[in-house]
Amino acid sequence: MNLELDIFSKFDKQWALLTAGDENSFNTMTISWGSLGTLWGKPIATTYVRESRYTREFMDNNDYFTVSFYPEEYKDVLGVMGSKSGRDMDKMNDSGLTPEAVANSMTFKEAEMTLVCKKLSKQLIEPENMPQDVKDMFYGDEDWHYMYIGEVVDIIK
Repeated sequence: MNLELDIFSKFDKQWALLTAGDENSFNTMTISWGSLGTLWGKPIATTYVRESRYTREFMDNNDYFTVSFYPEEYKDVLGVMGSKSGRDMDKMNDSGLTPEAVANSMTFKEAEMTLVCKKLSKQLIEPENMPQDVKDMFYGDEDWHYMYIGEVVDIIK
């Protein structure tokens, strides 16, 4: 596998959809925090999901997930996918995106690139290990993030 991109802006500026589950039951959410690299001799993607997010249940209950990136014209759709919960509405139907099953998980046909990941690790980011200014800025509600590390097993372009 080979992947060339501006890692720092890919998540922060372009955003992505994190999706877990299968064609019978899945959920997706917009993410702007993430990283790509290597760990344990494997190419990996790291994502972060708050305790309260519906997608976390799917991340916990599935061995695979996808991280998919979209052209600029989908920015508004990704905004909705990140601000509305699948518990409260049918985000898949309302988004206009076309779900597509891929290797043990789901993505959307409109994605310009999808990373298919096999979950390697999940860990709560412990509040006592965070600087106080980070807690003040991002965790006033104490809705902490879990970190998920997945081996990138396929790249679909």
